[in-house]
Amino acid sequence: MASSPTRDREPPARAGAAIVILAALTGLTPLATDMYIPAFPAMSNEFSASSSAIQASIATYMLGLVLGQLLLGPISDRTGRRKLLIAGAWLFALFSAACVMAADASVLAVLRFLQGLAGAVGMVLARAVIGDWYRGADAAKRFSVLTMIFAVGPILAPVLGGLLLGVGSWRVIFAVLTASGVVLALATQAWVPESLPRERRHGGSLAHVFRTMAALLRQRAFVGYVLVFACSTVALFAYLAAASFVLQGIFGLSEWATSLLFGLNALGMLVGGALFGALSKHTHLHNFLIVGVVLGIVSSTVQWLFAGLLIPTLAALFVAMLALGLLFPASMAAGQAETPHAPGGGSALLGAGQCLFGAAAAPLVGLFGTASAKPMAALMMIGFAMAGVALLLLVRPWRRQGAPGGRFGASPGHGRLA
Repeated sequence: MASSPTRDREPPARAGAAIVILAALTGLTPLATDMYIPAFPAMSNEFSASSSAIQASIATYMLGLVLGQLLLGPISDRTGRRKLLIAGAWLFALFSAACVMAADASVLAVLRFLQGLAGAVGMVLARAVIGDWYRGADAAKRFSVLTMIFAVGPILAPVLGGLLLGVGSWRVIFAVLTASGVVLALATQAWVPESLPRERRHGGSLAHVFRTMAALLRQRAFVGYVLVFACSTVALFAYLAAASFVLQGIFGLSEWATSLLFGLNALGMLVGGALFGALSKHTHLHNFLIVGVVLGIVSSTVQWLFAGLLIPTLAALFVAMLALGLLFPASMAAGQAETPHAPGGGSALLGAGQCLFGAAAAPLVGLFGTASAKPMAALMMIGFAMAGVALLLLVRPWRRQGAPGGRFGASPGHGRLA
């Protein structure tokens, strides 16, 4: 089996600053998704709209996020990353400013779709840039940084939104998102160089670029990593959608205590990401996937069995978040390693799968009810179990192909493990 291709180019001298900016661009999405949730009642009153009409703005944002990743990831394999990153940040700022001035819920929903399209650039291209610059354990370590941002963002966003509502209306939240987009656009212009040199770009038509991305879906191992990533996200979104109802409605905890426990569980994911970053040079990426899936299944099973008891539930949630801290960067790094010939397209499919599965998981919590802690535990168990099935049937980790530390071997032009 051929060895992995060399890096497309060496990372820039100040790669650390570029990675931080890329991570911040990734973090715009949880901020834009969750920061205005505390303002829903006020928005509903101002617009004289139903709560479902206001919640539709989350759905349209997620739709824009999925479509944006599927379009812009492969396009960047043809055009390069830097210009798209800069344009995406500026457009995110523009559409956020338009949201500030939205006159009704339907206009807001359309603007949120456009905001999602623009915000997708940071998510999909951050992974692609890291894939351009790094391979194996070096890439895995940087992906763990993106995971940490993804972990903290959904936890802190509603808290930040609540603080902003203390000084102004919901429009202040979108003003802050506007300012964030402007700052990151300027930072990208100053600190993030082009990562994909012209000689590594696809020279064909856009149709050829999208055919290349479609070919990725015929790669068994790559599809396995996409599904491990996406199914793990089901567990995360089930937790985010239901945990506050479980902790406050069932266990009677205060809002302050619930926020504290959300922070503690975010720490669990950070610990998982830190362990991954520290150990990824010394062990195969498959080991993290196996351990993460096993920990996730065991913890969610314990949570289901002891659903009426607070301490076992809290301990199980912490372990489940730690498991996600291992699974997310490992599946990202492994998936990107399978697509050295089309990192933008690979990143698009990883991100789109994550968003689609996550968006589908959140409403299922409400469908199954929050009168008990068991529906949340069951959905988390299902997510981890589906990730395990994808790992066994598609990734087949017992084959141990690729070097320790995640430097996966890739067949020329295919990036297959088989």
